[in-house]
Amino acid sequence: MFDIGAPEFLVLLVAAVILFGPEKLPEFARKAAKVLRYVRNLAGNAQEQLSKELGPGFEDLDIRDLNPKTFIQKHLLDEVEPIVADVKSDFEDATRAGRGAASDVTAALNSARDLSSADSSSAGDSALTAVAAAAARVTAPFDPDAT
Repeated sequence: MFDIGAPEFLVLLVAAVILFGPEKLPEFARKAAKVLRYVRNLAGNAQEQLSKELGPGFEDLDIRDLNPKTFIQKHLLDEVEPIVADVKSDFEDATRAGRGAASDVTAALNSARDLSSADSSSAGDSALTAVAAAAARVTAPFDPDAT
């Protein structure tokens, strides 16, 4: 309701001591507490009376729902939340598929490098050695979470 931090509260406390004096401050604090209690009681009674006069079907009425901002937010989010959930699940599926493809590509490159190194040692073919060297350069570390 009120956005009052510690520094603001201390300034208000010092101002109250200066304005009302240290001898009248406890009496003023008691009166302020009584006024606050009265206002809360008044608001609670008004809410009960409104629920009673609206009749059956409005027992679960919350006064905060009558605020236009919360009313619109509640009704718009009810329609949008399933769409957002669908998009999130599709995105998670795509992420899993991408990670699977990345691991498949990494495994294929590693197996190609292993095959080419085994073939180059037995055959001694220079073209195969060049392909193996290129495969070794291509297999840079791949982090699917970073993309």
